[in-house]
Amino acid sequence: MTENIMENMTDKVIYDGSLEKVTHKDIFGATIAELAACDKDVVYLDADLMNSSGTMKFWRSNPRQAVNCGVAEANMMGIAAGLSLTGKKPYVHSFGPFASRRCYDQVFLSIGYSRNGVRIFGSDEGVTAAYNGGTHMPFEDMALMRAIPGSTVLDASDGVVFRKLLFAVKDRPGVTYLRSTRKQFKAIYAADADIQIGRANVLREGADVTIIACGLMTGEAMAAHDILKSRGISARVVDMFTVKPVDSRIVAESARATGAIVTAENHNVIGGLADAVGAALLAECASERGVPFERVGVFEEFGQVGPQDYLQEHYGLTAANIAAAAERAVARKRVRC
Repeated sequence: MTENIMENMTDKVIYDGSLEKVTHKDIFGATIAELAACDKDVVYLDADLMNSSGTMKFWRSNPRQAVNCGVAEANMMGIAAGLSLTGKKPYVHSFGPFASRRCYDQVFLSIGYSRNGVRIFGSDEGVTAAYNGGTHMPFEDMALMRAIPGSTVLDASDGVVFRKLLFAVKDRPGVTYLRSTRKQFKAIYAADADIQIGRANVLREGADVTIIACGLMTGEAMAAHDILKSRGISARVVDMFTVKPVDSRIVAESARATGAIVTAENHNVIGGLADAVGAALLAECASERGVPFERVGVFEEFGQVGPQDYLQEHYGLTAANIAAAAERAVARKRVRC
């Protein structure tokens, strides 16, 4: 076992298939309040969604550190860029598609190109938008944000990761895009787990195939591990909550250790985790013989209205889909990378 894998603490994993007890909306509101209390340069901007984001109480009690920008996301990004220029540390929120594609030019130029530090929370990632439907269902947000030079793109796998990443990005330069749900995911980590930007965590060890997941799909990957175990397949599960910069070293280590890779993301397979892992796999293992590579994610579809469980089935974002992809990868495996 390599040093990098030993650094990832599987003993901090508490997964048992249960949902978290606290919503990410509540975690977000409480964490923004903590950040603002410990650093007076922290400011919060919202596109008229403070009730939806759990920050209404903070806004009312901290009017000098919170701004409701109204339903004007592009303007909000410009304000955040200006505040960054004055030495402030803006945190910005809107629903994922409105925090990414609607105001992309302002994020790209006013924040990225101008080298301002702004932290953007795009909520209700992918199918977690549920009944808000296709207009509110971002399957392309990570692809857009990954394309900005110097950006950081994060997909929180549970509330522990979400909270720790909110603290970790406080002094980070450039565009930081953090996506998550406002509801709950399956609980993955103990509260004292080690979460570091740019370093993936191994949640389960295995020898036959590696499942690399992020966000909502991390919990599904854990369930897939158990399905595969019952079928005699040993699967390693890696939480790649940092999609950019992706942890290339652990991709290569996992490829060499298990000989097959499956990615799982609540996002279009174009431009997100699959592309990040695939590029790392090619760069790190190009001189060696191929590793079967399967992708679980959204293929050439837009969002739609429906309950989350239905949407996960429709788009193939379930533990069963991951297990099936892992079985295909194992069947294709010939020579380890």
